[in-house]
Amino acid sequence: MRIRPAEPCELPLLQDIERAAGEPFRSVGMAAVADDDPPPLDELERYRRSGGLWVTETGDGRPVAYLLTEPVDGAAHIEQLSVHPDVARRGLGRELIDHLAAVATDNGLCALTLTTFTEVPWNAPYYTRLGFRVLGEDELSEGLRNIRKAEAVHGLDRWPRVCMRRPL
Repeated sequence: MRIRPAEPCELPLLQDIERAAGEPFRSVGMAAVADDDPPPLDELERYRRSGGLWVTETGDGRPVAYLLTEPVDGAAHIEQLSVHPDVARRGLGRELIDHLAAVATDNGLCALTLTTFTEVPWNAPYYTRLGFRVLGEDELSEGLRNIRKAEAVHGLDRWPRVCMRRPL
């Protein structure tokens, strides 16, 4: 498996990965998350053009996981990390995050940040194992506060969520 920037023709495949990766949320009573639409093609293209869309490909070149990122207040913010369930639990998410950490370091960024659900095993507990820590409200940057507000408008605050940070 190899990590590389996404190609324009692959964006619909990334939407399929997102839909498949959302299905496990049904098993923890979060059907609304599973039913949420993936990022629209124009949004994926915006990330791709800005250099913030990375995929993990299989031997045949087909993407099976992806990461969306953009700088927020001096950190590389992980907007989305999705791994197709057919290849889950093989370290692909960790590899994408480690790849981002290397790119962010090269670009002078000081940390990785993300927002996530606290009570979903493959969310906050997973990121804690990867070196992220939960930020207190008093530690949130203006950009992270704005992201949390947008998430609340989208309905994601129906379940406990946190901001997390991993220093580089």
